[in-house]
Amino acid sequence: MDYSTIASQVIQYVGGRDNIVSAMHCATRLRLKLKDYQKVDENALSDVDQVKGVFLANDQYQVIFGSGTVNLVTDEVLKQTGLSSTDAKTEEKDAKEGNPLMRAVKVLSDIFVPIIPAIVAGGLLMGLNNVLTAQGLFVSGKSVIDLFPAMAGIATFINMCAAAPFTFLPVLIGFSATRKFGGNPYLGAAMGMIMVHPDLLNAYSLASAETIPAWNWFGLSVEAIGYQGTVLPVLAVSWILANIEKRLHKVTPSWLDNLSTPLLSILITAALTFLFVGPILRQAGDLLAFGLSWLYSTLGFLGGAIFGLLYAPITITGMHHSFSAIETQLIAASETTGGSFIFPIASMNNVAQGAAVLAVLFMTKNEKLKSLCTASGISALLGITEPAMFGVTLKLKYPFYAAIIGSAAGSAWIAGTKTLALAMGAAGLPGIISIAPQSWMNFAIGLVISMATSIVMTVILMKKFGQEELKDSKNVKVKEEIKLIDAQPNVVYAPLSGTIRPVGECSDPMFASKAMGDGVVITPEEGTLVSPVSGKVMMVFPTKHAIGLQGGNGEEILIHVGLDTVSLDGVPFDVKVKDGDLIRAGQVLMQIDLDAIRKAGLSTETPVVITNGKTFESMHDQEVKCCDQMLRLA
Repeated sequence: MDYSTIASQVIQYVGGRDNIVSAMHCATRLRLKLKDYQKVDENALSDVDQVKGVFLANDQYQVIFGSGTVNLVTDEVLKQTGLSSTDAKTEEKDAKEGNPLMRAVKVLSDIFVPIIPAIVAGGLLMGLNNVLTAQGLFVSGKSVIDLFPAMAGIATFINMCAAAPFTFLPVLIGFSATRKFGGNPYLGAAMGMIMVHPDLLNAYSLASAETIPAWNWFGLSVEAIGYQGTVLPVLAVSWILANIEKRLHKVTPSWLDNLSTPLLSILITAALTFLFVGPILRQAGDLLAFGLSWLYSTLGFLGGAIFGLLYAPITITGMHHSFSAIETQLIAASETTGGSFIFPIASMNNVAQGAAVLAVLFMTKNEKLKSLCTASGISALLGITEPAMFGVTLKLKYPFYAAIIGSAAGSAWIAGTKTLALAMGAAGLPGIISIAPQSWMNFAIGLVISMATSIVMTVILMKKFGQEELKDSKNVKVKEEIKLIDAQPNVVYAPLSGTIRPVGECSDPMFASKAMGDGVVITPEEGTLVSPVSGKVMMVFPTKHAIGLQGGNGEEILIHVGLDTVSLDGVPFDVKVKDGDLIRAGQVLMQIDLDAIRKAGLSTETPVVITNGKTFESMHDQEVKCCDQMLRLA
């Protein structure tokens, strides 16, 4: 796979390297901040190899590639544009734009997305350790290591590896958060190390400790307790550290800056941490985790159904990234919380989206849609839903509604049976390894409920509302190879492939009389209508059968698809543009169901006339291919 070519095409279709302000990626999406979003050629971008969907959200143009591929494409984009993956000025500007809620969500996303692989690795190892040590999982009253004592050392080793990311979580968050807040990330990591130093009382031992160690600071007793597995304290500490460091840089002489700024930043932040910030936010984090768990347990089936129903809409906004902070806290404190309820519900949502897409796959006759459904449906079942959601379910709408109903049904079961996760991982079919072993059966039943409900609802809704997707795509030919044209001055390009004649030979007397203007009439072979000029859409007729354009040389062009097709009330026409849109020659304007026009007993002859009297020379006599030079203006 040529990632360099893919990256260069992406850069071209988002308006060129000069239009890109910053580029980064999450698990599946290349996220681009652009100067002018009007320059994006969405149709061409969607046709780039490996692109599974494109959309604009949170002031970012997001291109879905899927896990793995997105990392390699992003590296190429950064290399070809000369951008860095992080830009301090851009980050600072972004932090001041947008509504406060979405800014907060983006901050949490930017902090937690880079460290999720480490948490997932620890979580899955924890799940593996649970399989080895759980009593009665395979044999009544015995664990795997009871049956095979030689594996005890392996289980201990795995448990150590699993615990490390959570024990030293403040180090990971400190590095990532301090970098996000504009400080030195290595100072953030050092502050995280201070918060989990071995000389402190381990936070996991706090409940069983007989005495709590303390320092005497001029008569003030300060508790020496660690912050293993915490989230809120280290987020606040990282923000404080970054701001202290930035202010010290401004007031400290350059010859002293490298020595005093790191020293004072760490010393002041550490003092504030153990005196005020840490104890207060440790308690707040515990209350948040316990409160959410209590609410989830108390509402039972109803609470799970509501959360499951809303999970996909929350994902669309990007707010699901904020769950990482809550979920990490729940799992880190699993001895008291029991684990996380968020992961099982995310799994119900993901498999419901995947099941809906696979239902579309087996019902549709549209070959292009089938191809998209195959990869995106399997991807969703394995935990990555963006290609399924943005490529299929949201575009068709009814599978999305079916999927959130399926998610609600599965999540209601999960909540009613109090199924919790002890680790983070792939939220889908593989997610069972992250679930407490005693709840495996309930988790599996939830998956079946979610998928079955989603499939049944998709079939019902598709039969009622999805007639277009049930049609055989052979009769609606889409010329995928059409690309934008570098239009030459005074040239009008062929908007369709087919037989071309002077408009005077049109079967419609009005067009044949040239009352509307001179031009040509094309009998199309294919159903893709592209723009013959670069310019502007003057008008899309309400019944979609005709489009008025204005070219760059002042020519005004009317394209009338078929004769007397106004009577079809827009049914055969899928228009891709709207009034006032700027367009380029070769850009797709409309997809046409030619068979629907013929079945209605109407002619597919398509007059293309210049309505404002511009004279021209015809460049084709009988046959024309889409995007060929058709007319030369005098």
